[in-house]
Amino acid sequence: MQYLTLLSILFPCIMGAALFVWKPTDRIIRNRYSITVVLITSALVLGTAFCTWTYGGDSVAVTIARISKHLVFEFRPDNVATIFGCIIGVLWPVTTIYAFNYMEHEGNDNMFFGFFIITFGVVAGIAYSANFFTLYICYEFMTLVTLPLVMHSMDAKARSAGKKYVLYSMTGAALVFIALMYFVQYSDSLSFTYGGILDLARTAGHESELMLVFVLAFFGFGVKAAIFPFHRWLPAASVAPTPVTALLHAVAVVKSGAFAVMRLIYFGFGIGFLRGTWAQYVVLAAAAITVIFGSCMSLRMPHLKRRLAYSTVSNLAYILVAFAAMSPLGLLGGLLHMVFHAVIKITLFFCAGSILHNSHLEYVYEMEGMSKKQPITCAVFVVASLALMGIPPLGGFISKWTIATASAANLSWAGYLGAAALIVSAILTTLYMMSVVVRFYFPLKNAPALSDHCHEADARMTGPLVFLTVLMIVLSLASSGLYSWIGGMV
Repeated sequence: MQYLTLLSILFPCIMGAALFVWKPTDRIIRNRYSITVVLITSALVLGTAFCTWTYGGDSVAVTIARISKHLVFEFRPDNVATIFGCIIGVLWPVTTIYAFNYMEHEGNDNMFFGFFIITFGVVAGIAYSANFFTLYICYEFMTLVTLPLVMHSMDAKARSAGKKYVLYSMTGAALVFIALMYFVQYSDSLSFTYGGILDLARTAGHESELMLVFVLAFFGFGVKAAIFPFHRWLPAASVAPTPVTALLHAVAVVKSGAFAVMRLIYFGFGIGFLRGTWAQYVVLAAAAITVIFGSCMSLRMPHLKRRLAYSTVSNLAYILVAFAAMSPLGLLGGLLHMVFHAVIKITLFFCAGSILHNSHLEYVYEMEGMSKKQPITCAVFVVASLALMGIPPLGGFISKWTIATASAANLSWAGYLGAAALIVSAILTTLYMMSVVVRFYFPLKNAPALSDHCHEADARMTGPLVFLTVLMIVLSLASSGLYSWIGGMV
C-alpha cells in the first residue's frame, strides 16, 4: 500500500523530468510516451484510492524525511484524499488526449508535456499528504511546476500572467506559513486529524490571536481557490493553452486550493474551535461575496474563456461557502461540488478550446450560428451549461442544494448571506451561460456568416468531449449514490 502511494507521486515526477533529458523529436513517440506515463500514473492514483477505501481510510504512512518532531515529510491517504485522487486520476488522461491535437501548433511540446506530467505527481502529493508540512511543500512546488505551463507561449501576455500568478501564489504562501508556525507552537503533531490538531490547553487565552491566524491562512490557501480579492491571477492565466487552463480552472490548482482550505478548517483548527466565532463569519461572508462577484464579472465578459474563468471564481466560492459552514453537511456539499464542478468546467473549457482551435474565434459575439459548424462541441456545451446552472437531474443541482442547505443551517447572518448568494448566482449563471447557447443556435438574421475555415474538431478533441458528457450524465444519474458514498466517508 505504501509503495503504491509513493509510486503514484514519484513516478510521474521522474518520467516527466525525463522528457527534458530525452527531448524526443518525433511527435508520435512523445505522445505515446506521455499517454503511457499518464495512464500508469492514473492507475497508481486510483489504485491508492481503492486500497484506502478497502482498509477503511486507515492506510500506512510513507515517511520520506523526518526533519524534526513536527516537520515530517510523509504521505498517507485518507477518505477525503481519495475523492480528490479520483478526480485527478480520471480527468488527467482525458486532458492528455485532448492536448495532443491542441498542442500540435503551439510548439515546445517536450517542455509542455514534461511539466504537464510532473504536475500530475505533485497534485497527487497534495491529495495524499499526511500532514500540513507535506501539504505546504507540495502546494508551493505546484506553483513552480505550473508556472512554465501558464507562460508556455512566452509572449507579453503570458509573461504578465506568469508574474501575476507567482506574486499572488507567494503572497498566499506567506500567509499559510504563519499558520504553519502556529500549528508547531500549539499542537503536538501536524498530522491531519479530523476535529483539529490544536492542543486546547495550550491555546487557552490565545483564541483571538489564533482566529486571526486562521483568517489569514484561509485567504492564503484561498489565493489558489481564487477568493476575492486574490482572484486576479485566474482570469489572467486564461492566456495559457486550453489544456492548461482546463487543468488550472477545473482540476489541479484551484481544486488544490479548495482542498487545502478544507484541510485547514476540518483537520487543522477544527470546527469545534471555529464554529460560531467572528472568524467563521468573516470567511463565510468573503466566500459569499466572491460567489456574487464572480457571477457578475462572468456576465459582463465577452471573451469566452474569461467568462468561464470568472465562472470558476464563483463556483470555487460555492465550495468555500460549503466548507466555511463548518458542519458535516457543509463538508459533504463542498466535496460533492468539487467532483461535479471538475467534470462540468473541464468540459466547458474543452468546448471553448475546440472553438478557438478550429475557428480562431474568442469572443461570444463572434459565435453566432456556431452550432452549424461545430454541432458536437455546441451540443456538449449545452449539456455542461445546464449542469453548471444546476438544472435537475444534472449533478450541479444536488451539490448546490446541499451547499445552500448547509449554509442556511448556520442560523447566522453570514450563513443566510451564503445561501442567498447561491440563489442569486444561479440566476446569473443562467444568464451568462444561456446567452452563449442562444448565439450558438439562434443567430441574428444580420449576423455575419462564419468562415469556411470554421469546422468541427477531430476525434482527439471530440472524443474527450463526448466521454466527459457521458461521465457527467452518469454521475448525475448516480448522484444519490455518490451523495451517500461521500457522506459515509465524512
